[in-house]
Amino acid sequence: MPARRRLLAASLALPGLVATRPARAETWPSRPVRIVLAYPPGGSTDVLARTLADRLAVAIPGPGFVVENRPGGAAVVGTLAVATAPADGHTLALGNNQTHAANAAMVRDLPYDPVADFAPIGRLAEVHHALVVPATSPARTLADLAARGKGGGSLTYASSGVGSASHVIAESFVRREGLSATHVPYRGGAQATTDTVGGVVDFFVSTWPQVVALVRDGRLRALGIGAPRRLPEVPDVPTFAEAGAPALAVDAWFGLWGPARTPEAAVARLAAAVPRILAEPEMVGRLGTLGFTPAPLAPVEFAAFQRAEVARWKGLVELTGIRLEG
Repeated sequence: MPARRRLLAASLALPGLVATRPARAETWPSRPVRIVLAYPPGGSTDVLARTLADRLAVAIPGPGFVVENRPGGAAVVGTLAVATAPADGHTLALGNNQTHAANAAMVRDLPYDPVADFAPIGRLAEVHHALVVPATSPARTLADLAARGKGGGSLTYASSGVGSASHVIAESFVRREGLSATHVPYRGGAQATTDTVGGVVDFFVSTWPQVVALVRDGRLRALGIGAPRRLPEVPDVPTFAEAGAPALAVDAWFGLWGPARTPEAAVARLAAAVPRILAEPEMVGRLGTLGFTPAPLAPVEFAAFQRAEVARWKGLVELTGIRLEG
């Protein structure tokens, strides 16, 4: 397909990346290891990647680790670049629930298989989502909000972009509750948050770090959060399970992969280093300021987790009907 050819050409434009070939027998790492990020610089995911790269360079002495931002095509371009890279351990992907789960169902003619084309190294961290409304909203609970979208009423909801997790989770709430609601997409979460505070829209499903300060300050009201239990900093905010909507508890998560057939020795060294790094007090504090919760999983457990997430996102996409062109 033309879209597939364009994405393949774009991925191969990354310096040093060519079609996957068997790894050579060599000492690893023999040159700098690229951590490819399918998102632009400056966001919290970019900070996570660069912080991890700095710590890996200490944990695994050698030529070092560098982050290469490769955004585009609903996060497909950068992810495909890793899938088609030499399987020698010198190119890795730092991806998430979009690149390695949701896109499998959401992107038409996806030019990579998020499971078969990658070697899982480990899960890194997770971030909860919360449903927030303006502080002036009459809705005090999810049931209140749902009632406003039924019986002739209508709601508007913000998202950080068409096909984003905030879009899919919010639309799943709309479909499950049988609400009348209009989607208002934004280019990122910042403006979506601002307009929710201002009452331009009725609700927004956001990552918790994006809104926690505003909830604490009383400028937004959180009607539920996807945590397994109430958070100490906001004990009055119920979990989605407590609020009667357990299906909304869909975390954002982040992981590390190499191309399929990455040498086992490289995977093993990385898989051993990552949990130690995530347990460092300085790293825990750094991630905490960004809203990340360290959540390491070893390769085998991470592979099983990812397969379950692919199935979960397939169900969400089937429910919402949201699709993207890569």
